Amino acid sequence: MIDFFFLVPIAIGMGLAGLASFMWTLKSGQYDDLEGAAQRILFDGNEGPVLEEKRPTPPTGIKT
Repeated sequence: MIDFFFLVPIAIGMGLAGLASFMWTLKSGQYDDLEGAAQRILFDGNEGPVLEEKRPTPPTGIKT
């Protein structure tokens, strides 16, 4: 029973620290541009997305 007198304040303190850090990230603008990071990974500078090179297809008929 005496453990609760130590564990409850520690749990409340850790919860308040987590809430304070989340509020700090909201205030500093961490979640403003959710789409930008997903699109920046596809583009390298001004070149655009990386595309695969198309190889010529081999002929289907065999000539003898």
